[in-house]
Amino acid sequence: MNITFFGAAQQVTGSCTLVECAGKNILIDCGLPQGNDERESGTELPFVASSIDYLLLTHAHIDHSGRIPLLIKDGFKGKILTTPATIDLCEIMLADSGYIQESEAEWKSRKARRAGKNDVEPLYTVEDAKRAMQYFVPCEYETIVDLGGGMKARFVDAGHLLGSSSVELWLKEGKEKRKLVFSGDIGNFDQPLIKDPEYIDNADFVIMESTYGNRLHSRPKNAVGYAVPTSVRAQELADIVERTFLRGGNVVIPAFAVGRTQEILYLLRVIIENKLCPSFPEFPVFVDSPLSVKATNVFAGNIFGYMDEETMALVDKGINPIIFPSLTTITAVEGSKALNRRKGSSVIISSSGMCEAGRIKHHLKHNLWRPESTVLFSGFQAGGTLGRSILDGARHVTLFGELIDVKCEVAELHGISGHADQSGLVKWLTSFKKEPKLAFIVHGDKEVAPWFASFVSSTLGIRAYAPRILEHFNLLDEASLPAAKRVDDSVSPYLRELSEAVALLKKEEATLLSVVSRLEAAGKEKDLEEKRAVRLTNAINRLASDLEYLQIKWGGDPD
Repeated sequence: MNITFFGAAQQVTGSCTLVECAGKNILIDCGLPQGNDERESGTELPFVASSIDYLLLTHAHIDHSGRIPLLIKDGFKGKILTTPATIDLCEIMLADSGYIQESEAEWKSRKARRAGKNDVEPLYTVEDAKRAMQYFVPCEYETIVDLGGGMKARFVDAGHLLGSSSVELWLKEGKEKRKLVFSGDIGNFDQPLIKDPEYIDNADFVIMESTYGNRLHSRPKNAVGYAVPTSVRAQELADIVERTFLRGGNVVIPAFAVGRTQEILYLLRVIIENKLCPSFPEFPVFVDSPLSVKATNVFAGNIFGYMDEETMALVDKGINPIIFPSLTTITAVEGSKALNRRKGSSVIISSSGMCEAGRIKHHLKHNLWRPESTVLFSGFQAGGTLGRSILDGARHVTLFGELIDVKCEVAELHGISGHADQSGLVKWLTSFKKEPKLAFIVHGDKEVAPWFASFVSSTLGIRAYAPRILEHFNLLDEASLPAAKRVDDSVSPYLRELSEAVALLKKEEATLLSVVSRLEAAGKEKDLEEKRAVRLTNAINRLASDLEYLQIKWGGDPD
């Protein structure tokens, strides 16, 4: 009875865990690594696909589902068990991911051909994604599914996304029995549209996420305690729209096509219906993403059994919770381009949520440099992504080979995260009546996951450990199972990260001089091709500008 962590282990993305029991191999999630996680772990499957009997899928987000077409392509012949709503979302999301894989491979192939190299094969194609759908088997919430050999599974509402689940897994090997609970992504409280997470009260082993394990979500200024009513969230967004429109700018919202886009539409409908922007009682809203449009239709068709009481009350009155008269959905490329030629202010919602691909990059190119506009983030931005750079205060970014100054307002919508924060994670973990033998802490980066494991051990008294990629454990040999090291709780994780960052800066001091020297030498090369010259110019200007900014901010008297 073994467990192996193939993804999201001291990482935030690429969730993928293998359980081996009584000759059966059960995979929980098969996600695509993103940002730094992809650079560290790659995207190929680190196991034999044909050996997997079942895949239990917690939800449709690509960092949990994105390698399913690759799993099928590599020889998987088993069953993929998940909720009906997750199947509906995967049908559009995996096909979209396949399109992205094909597009990126074609771009890399063109580049390779110019260098006399071979074409690059996509990780998988749209057709691979479509073929994968025949392996899905729908499982309703709270229904126990027989996996054979005395093993069973059940999906419980995790409150994170339409159809999202925690998974209960009962294992049996000979006379030994163990129960595992996989949290999936645990939802935040009082989110628009979907229900709050359900809680599970017993488990031998817990495998839980820790995305926000070291922090509490910021609350809008009018929030009452932990709960954030829809009216408060809507007013915060309304204030951002009002001040941006008064400046004559656009509100550009990078949003995940599935989940976050629909929640923002819900809030915008509330704003317009209640005239929360006094100077602009009605204003145009554009959803510019074919995937977002399709996902919104999926949300509209999966009302019963998934939506919360507030949303169902609207439905009972005949009100569509995410559609309103001033909303325009855009699928055609020409319509997307026309948005950036449009006069007047508007709200533009486009994917991807971390600004790594898609039409959002074009809208950023046309708005980042405008002081009157606002780029509004509403979700987690992983390290190494364009969204994270902008949110962290980058003064300029490179888009489509062009250096763009960041002069717009950069804002963050508080309290709308789809993930539970530390308080929500603790509430979920302490719902177990008897403490688990061990809590494996996953789905948090290398700073957060180990820290949260230590926090759980020292504060809650529950044995916890943050596994690393490819670590595996025998769940029947409890004496050999690991435990987290205690941390010095007097030092906050933020200060610890700062100390480590200072040490890294000192270590890279010589590297900076080396980079300057190489850039200088490259600039003296004769017969530079145009594209290389442009990239080199942008790199030098960006570095020089950053150093100038640092000199202005930090180069004076420290007092």
